[in-house]
Amino acid sequence: MKKIYFTLLIIGQCVFAQNKTEQDTTKSQELENVFITANRTATLRKETPVAISKLIAKTINEAKATAVYEIINKTPGVLMVNLGNEQHMMSIRQPMTTNAYYLYLEDGLPIRPMGIFNHNALLEINQFNLQSIEVVKGPVSSLYGPEAVGGTINLISIKPPIDPEFKFGIQADNYGYRRFQAAGGATIGKVGFHIAGISSLQENGWMTYSDYNKDNLNARIDYNISPSTRLISNTMYGKYYSDMSGSVNEEAFNNRTYKSTTDFTYRKSDALRTRLTLEHDWNSNSSSYITGYLRDNKLGQNPSYGIKWSPTVNPTTAKGEVNSNNFKSYGAIGQHTQQFNFLNAKLVAGALYDYSPVTYWSYVIDLKANLNPGETGKQTVDSYEIIAEHPDSKLADYSADIFNTAGYAQLSFNPIEKLVITLGGRYDNMKIDYENSLDNSAGNKVYDKMTFKAGANYNPFDFAGFYGNYSQGFAPPGITSIFRAKPGTGGSTGVPAEFYYNLKPADFDNYEIGGWLSFFQNKLNFDYAFYYMEGKNELLSIKLSDNSTDYRSAGETCHKGIEFGASYRPSKQLNIRFGGTYAQHTYIDFKLSDKPSDPVQNLNGKEMPAAPRWSGNSEVSYYPNWLPNLRTSVEWQLVGSYYQDQINTVKYGGYNLFNARVGYQWKSIEVYGNVMNLTDKLYAYNVSRTNIANAQPTYTAAAPRTFVFGIQYNLSLKK
Repeated sequence: MKKIYFTLLIIGQCVFAQNKTEQDTTKSQELENVFITANRTATLRKETPVAISKLIAKTINEAKATAVYEIINKTPGVLMVNLGNEQHMMSIRQPMTTNAYYLYLEDGLPIRPMGIFNHNALLEINQFNLQSIEVVKGPVSSLYGPEAVGGTINLISIKPPIDPEFKFGIQADNYGYRRFQAAGGATIGKVGFHIAGISSLQENGWMTYSDYNKDNLNARIDYNISPSTRLISNTMYGKYYSDMSGSVNEEAFNNRTYKSTTDFTYRKSDALRTRLTLEHDWNSNSSSYITGYLRDNKLGQNPSYGIKWSPTVNPTTAKGEVNSNNFKSYGAIGQHTQQFNFLNAKLVAGALYDYSPVTYWSYVIDLKANLNPGETGKQTVDSYEIIAEHPDSKLADYSADIFNTAGYAQLSFNPIEKLVITLGGRYDNMKIDYENSLDNSAGNKVYDKMTFKAGANYNPFDFAGFYGNYSQGFAPPGITSIFRAKPGTGGSTGVPAEFYYNLKPADFDNYEIGGWLSFFQNKLNFDYAFYYMEGKNELLSIKLSDNSTDYRSAGETCHKGIEFGASYRPSKQLNIRFGGTYAQHTYIDFKLSDKPSDPVQNLNGKEMPAAPRWSGNSEVSYYPNWLPNLRTSVEWQLVGSYYQDQINTVKYGGYNLFNARVGYQWKSIEVYGNVMNLTDKLYAYNVSRTNIANAQPTYTAAAPRTFVFGIQYNLSLKK
């Protein structure tokens, strides 16, 4: 704790223009139309030529979520897939995937440096420290650089309150989950502070071997040096440990036995992020900031997804792995915003430098596969046991220094009344100095790219507006996929995947039109977006017959669809929200093999697996006049059918899910209850299988009906 306190005083947070513009969103609906993420500065929705959504504090507070996905899935066009114990993958203009096509931001700064993407990064987030969440759909690499392709999620933390505030509470469910949480802050003279902490624990859950614990602490200090100058610090520290129960076979899924096949797999994380920002307003038209930051992450796993087993080749044996991925980041980012009188133009320009040393190793473990009775060749595994570990048999062993440098600029202006033109570009350079023990090589690699964006907003009426944009995105292959052994080569004699497959950076071109409508004094609102995105050299994961994952750079892919969202508030008592997406994700030119017998030799024209065409989330909320401070809601989550494999042989039917929430505030005490999976539906978050005929599917099973209860004390002292 002393280390955290000391770090808090010297290094802290990068917070953008929302520090000056974003007020209490529970008191003003107008701020739903003000966004930070899309343009790196406070901008009205009608001047933002991208598809963007905002989840305000009221929505977050009423959700009483045990995990972030329960909140983010309320965004039209977004499907955050729960993998258990706050682990997750994402689907925004992409199939449900763990690939590096999403950028996760914390107050505008990436949680991970370029090249070290982790699809589970959001499990480090403190749900009790969120003021709002902004989601940009589609590429914004012209502002944020690599990995900002399918979507960018910016989690905006609570800033210090003017009046002293304090709240604490407990939350629990009927399957052994419980969480303790507390937060408080105040502003005294020129100094404001806010501290929020949570401690979560899961024991003896509905699936065997699925315990986890998570502890997070966030602390922020604002020092108002003068009316025009501010110094802002923010520190986050979190520890996480989880059993990895993994997936279940079809029989276990249908019978709801939910028995994990392993009792030794795990994932653990130890994360520290801290930053210090100096902001200055030169005048009413000009402002700047500069931020210094530090990241320190230690990630370790014996992953369930790393188990390789074949029902036909040595079915009673299997392979697993243990791995460790540790990195630090030292960086700085500066930005200047300038408003001009000519054409009402605004220029946003900035530069970034990031130095991230990283070490990674992975080695093989031998497993015994205990089979259940059944026909030979079609049996499934009841359980795995560790036979031996082989630290000298390496799947990967490298160290690297990653140097990221970038410069960006964006100009918006009004050539005529009611028309806003936006032009932007960014140059990124990632240099990797590495030593790879897998093949005793050393050297450097450079990935660089210039990305552009051009968009326009036209708002001819007070009740309607339109936009269109062209934007580019790119993502270099993650360094683990570069230096890790090609599947099948095994051990320390393995061949690094990059040299075998010639992995290349992925490039994306996105074309988009959309708009918004507002009627009855903003009581009825509707927004929509049509998009068409082509990808080249998209890095995709292929599931092999032994359950391992291979990475290939695809020739060309296509992602297209429509996103839509509507809200209707006929009175203060009733609020109706409706949103979703219809999308198609297909291979255009993707040939994996020249062997005629290979089922994945040619995937041209086939749909990508784990890519539901329909998905959506809607909600009806009721706040009765006859009992003030009571809230109730019913939520509907839809996930349509999708193919389980790349060769499009078998589909999973998807699911319709209902959740209910109720809460009541009496003076300073709030009590609430959520019922997740209200109808006790049998469904899976994800279903997959290999590209072999008659392959057995694996199910990431979802929880049965779950009752969540909580009580919270909220104290606010007016000065």
